[in-house]
Amino acid sequence: MQSTALALMSCENVITPNKYPHVPVYDLIAFCDLGKEPPWVIDQAKFIQASCENVGIKFEILESPLYRDYLNNFGKSRVVSIPFWTVGEDGKKGKMMRNCTMDYKIELIQKFVRWSLLGYKKGQRTKPEDIKAHEMHIGFSAEESRRCKNNPNKMFVNCFPLVEMNLERKDNYAYIRDIWGLETKASACTFCPFHRNYFFNHLKHAYPEEYRELINFDEMLEREQPNTKIKSKLYISRSRKRIVGLLPEECQDAECFIYRGQEIWNGF
Repeated sequence: MQSTALALMSCENVITPNKYPHVPVYDLIAFCDLGKEPPWVIDQAKFIQASCENVGIKFEILESPLYRDYLNNFGKSRVVSIPFWTVGEDGKKGKMMRNCTMDYKIELIQKFVRWSLLGYKKGQRTKPEDIKAHEMHIGFSAEESRRCKNNPNKMFVNCFPLVEMNLERKDNYAYIRDIWGLETKASACTFCPFHRNYFFNHLKHAYPEEYRELINFDEMLEREQPNTKIKSKLYISRSRKRIVGLLPEECQDAECFIYRGQEIWNGF
């Protein structure tokens, strides 16, 4: 939702220069497809792509193999840490670290810029003129300002225009719907642990095939262990239960905001 707002503001700036001073006309807008996004995310990406093509902004879909890597490697070899909810052998509750965004989104975009756009070769040192010379604009909204961090990559500087404009998720939703006529929801893998139980129940009834694949993924977490050092059980649901075992009363936790007097589910 937030990245969609940034992309569409940039498209507007092509027609009306500097309408949104914090948002440039981007040289590249990239969507990282992690392999198991909810169907509405793909629809939103297609909308952005058409809007970018209409005004001449370069748009790229980068295939990111997070889902595939988990299916192929979980329980067999190292996989990147996803912040699954955990329960240890002693009953202690915890959460895994979150490395998936950096490893499978941000680094993928940075590598694409370095190799495909700037033409670097393997082993080539970063040119002095490229050090901290490229801005990466990330769609975090104002309520996510705690996530704003400096970019450790020597070529890139992170920027957070929505935070600078003090726009929250609900503000981005209203902008996209009012100006562009598009209804948006949050973008996150179906197996993202930050979903509320409402999401899983919605998937079950609205997208049964995606729900079945999610249940298979959840069963894999029950059946396997990520490595010999981690003995905790991993859960996608914050209730620390298998999704198939969630009760209806546990799925009434949708995150919503108010738009024109109506409650809107944000997609989590």
